[in-house]
Formats: sequence, structure tokens, C-alpha cells
Amino acid sequence: MAAKLKKGDKVVVLAGKDKGKEGTITSVDPKAGKAVVEGINMAIRHTKQSQTDQGGRVPKALPIQLSNLAFLDANGKATRVGFKVEGDKKVRFAKTTGDVIDA
Repeated sequence: MAAKLKKGDKVVVLAGKDKGKEGTITSVDPKAGKAVVEGINMAIRHTKQSQTDQGGRVPKALPIQLSNLAFLDANGKATRVGFKVEGDKKVRFAKTTGDVIDA
């Protein structure tokens, strides 16, 4: 199945402790159905000092379920993503506006 949300998409969180926050997807794991969003679902990781880095308490973005994310359209509103065929290409489009996401 084609991915409705991809790396680089602007999304808004629909549920959880970060509900309403916006961010950009940095990576997607389609097998697990999760994505890492910049600045969302942050946790503190305690790392040991090494020769190269300082160590200590390092904030890290953890994966969030794809069902808890919604794509942001051109108006900045949450929308669902659909697929349609334009010419000979299958493209994603925003259901609220009907605009093509990736040309």
C-alpha cells in the first residue's frame, strides 16, 4: 500500500500528550506504522560520556503512531490524504482542498 505520510511532510498531532503540536516528519517506519516527528514525543535519554561527545541528559524524539498524525494542507488545517491518477502518475491529494500534494 502506498504511504499517505512521507518524510518531509508537515503534520499535526491528533492524540496524546503533544496533541495540537505541529512538526515535520524526519523518518517513517511503515512496517511498524510509526513516524518520528521533529520536536514531538520527546524523551530524555541518559548517555554515557565518550571521547567524542559530552554525554548527560539528551532529549530525543521517539516514534509516534501514524494514526495519531494528520497532514497539514496549504491552509494550515489538518486533512486526510487520498490518491488519484493524473495522466499516468498516481499522486497524493488533500481531501479538504483537493490540491495535489506531490506533483
